[in-house]
Amino acid sequence: MQRLRLADWLAPVAIRLYLAPVFWVAGWNKWHPERGLEFTARYFDRLGYPLPDLMAFLATATEIGGAIALLLGLATRLACIPLMFVMAIAVTTVHWKNGWQITADPRSPFPGEDIDAARERLGEARRILSEQGEALHGDAGWFTEFGSIVILNNGVALGVTYFVMLLALFYLGGGRHASLDHYIAQAWRRRPSQ
Repeated sequence: MQRLRLADWLAPVAIRLYLAPVFWVAGWNKWHPERGLEFTARYFDRLGYPLPDLMAFLATATEIGGAIALLLGLATRLACIPLMFVMAIAVTTVHWKNGWQITADPRSPFPGEDIDAARERLGEARRILSEQGEALHGDAGWFTEFGSIVILNNGVALGVTYFVMLLALFYLGGGRHASLDHYIAQAWRRRPSQ
């Protein structure tokens, strides 16, 4: 057990370093250089969010601020709370109707996903891209050279995964040796008593 304790800081650090760029990109994508948060606020308005301008600002600030806190391991547990809230809202208002899967998968065991329609669209997209790749580049596989063409299902799987990772960090903290939380706690314990 003692040997495991020597490396108990690795899991929280790995989770933090995984999630920090996820939330940074999500927050940064809500901020459009030309339009500010206007695009995101309009999207939130279409979803029926109350006070969409305020919600766009809060979601963006939470994700960008949370990404920085996770990266530094600063107030990790505290940062997880609003990030979990953002994930819960995203899962229930944006992704829930799309089912579980991230991409439309014909082998998905989950009901409610229109796999036949996705398969038809995917076949047509592949046909068009093959023709265009051949016409533009002399190579039908040019568009898929670096990966497969997929239909984004935009289901809840990633949001739920991020929520679970944040929940783990909420209980584990930022991790020893590689978080500012750890060093702040050490300094606090060493301060002279009055």
